[in-house]
Amino acid sequence: MNMLEQYRQALLFMEMGHPGDAARLLAPIVTAEPGNAEARLRLALAYYGSAQLNRAQAELRVLVDRDPTDHYSHHLLGRTLERLNRPAEALPHLRLAAAMAQVPEYGTAVDRVAATVSRAPRPGRAHSG
Repeated sequence: MNMLEQYRQALLFMEMGHPGDAARLLAPIVTAEPGNAEARLRLALAYYGSAQLNRAQAELRVLVDRDPTDHYSHHLLGRTLERLNRPAEALPHLRLAAAMAQVPEYGTAVDRVAATVSRAPRPGRAHSG
């Protein structure tokens, strides 16, 4: 199977709800074409969808480093960090995405994660019991 066929098959796997299979097909494409932002985003989505969150995070960091104006990659990176239980790291990416694009889901994510961060205990503060 050539890379184009492999890519199309990966997209079909995603549509059918099999992100792990899609990731397996997309990873060698991204290795062969590291500058292909679309394939890398699809790989990040496949990793995210199959709960391979550290891998999704790595791919998304490459995307936002290469194109800091990519609001969707910032949003997805923020969501990935949120799922990794790292809300303080997620919030700046979510806020940036919301500032760049007026997408209702972005604002909802900012509100949810900001509330989580505001409830979190602050480092260095003693808890009285």
